[in-house]
Amino acid sequence: MIKFKAINKTYNDGHQVLKNLNLTINQGEITVLIGPSGCGKTTTMKLINRLITPSSGEILLQDENIANLDPIKLRRKIGYVIQNIGLFPHMTIAQNVAVVPRLLKWDKKEINAKVDELLNLVGLDPNIYRDRYPSELSGGQQQRVGVIRALAANPVLILMDEPFSALDPISREQLQDELVRLQQEIKTTIVFVTHDMDEAIKIADTIVIMKDGEIVQAGAPEQILRHPANDFVKHFIGSKRMQSVQAMQEPTVDDVMADQPAVIHPSRGLAYAVKLMESRKVDSLFVIDKNNKLLGSVSIYQILDQYKDETKLVADVMKPAPHVVLSGTSLSAALNLMNEHQLSNMPIVKQEHQFVGLITRGSVISHMTELYTPEHIGGEIHAVH
Repeated sequence: MIKFKAINKTYNDGHQVLKNLNLTINQGEITVLIGPSGCGKTTTMKLINRLITPSSGEILLQDENIANLDPIKLRRKIGYVIQNIGLFPHMTIAQNVAVVPRLLKWDKKEINAKVDELLNLVGLDPNIYRDRYPSELSGGQQQRVGVIRALAANPVLILMDEPFSALDPISREQLQDELVRLQQEIKTTIVFVTHDMDEAIKIADTIVIMKDGEIVQAGAPEQILRHPANDFVKHFIGSKRMQSVQAMQEPTVDDVMADQPAVIHPSRGLAYAVKLMESRKVDSLFVIDKNNKLLGSVSIYQILDQYKDETKLVADVMKPAPHVVLSGTSLSAALNLMNEHQLSNMPIVKQEHQFVGLITRGSVISHMTELYTPEHIGGEIHAVH
């Protein structure tokens, strides 16, 4: 839909706002540009309708270089919604919505039908609102009119520059919901600039995080929340959001395993094995070779049967481990296996059967306790009386 190719923007004073920016905006999606003040997000958006011209590089809209297009005709194909709404105070709501269709010389009946259709689309009854003036509407209602005015001429895309930031939190949340619903219904491509990460996560198909004129990370909200590219992205997302995602994300066996389980080599004697169990306060040991490959396990009960024979080694009494799970296995799958076979623990191995750790019911409980303590979830635990 829109492609930025090696875009640079430097102003006359030598300040470089954008640095070799490459970006593809997909058709029918909401792409959110976000970042700290001065990162270049608004400049990037204004390049699309040629309010700003790049110093180098090219921008393609539907495979056509916008530098070759008449800027007035280009802008009439693009809807634009700004923070301060920008409704004409001396015009009625119907006249405001119809501004671009009139410029395009649409038929009057067609314009009236479109105005009514769009007012109904955002829950504003045309019989009540079409002849009112902007001053007679609430801020949220005015912004709804601003959105449908941008839709009136069936634009190929809509640019939205922090359109909801001046609204109260309730109106803002309602309009975010309305925008997502509208976009799903009409499938218009939207480029949305915001400084609010919660807003970006809520409405975006793709989030583009910018810093110092460059794209730091671009991807779906879920991808960015789960896999932030660097410390800047982690900081920008915020620790509470990160912890919330981590709390909801299903852990793997690696997250909860004990990585220093009691192990022994097969060549050791039984007396040493008993001593090791006593010092580690366990009733079994995992047997590994010199390359850390898991060979099996030995329990105190197996040793007691042969303990009087001083010639016996661990290799003589050990048994193979009947069940193991690979590193990376989901915790739920491992717990299901433990329940099915009534196991108290489960060894974790890598592809070459190298022993990397052990999960026990105790290690699972410790992990969950740590994850859901107040400092990790950003709240308080209250007793239930």
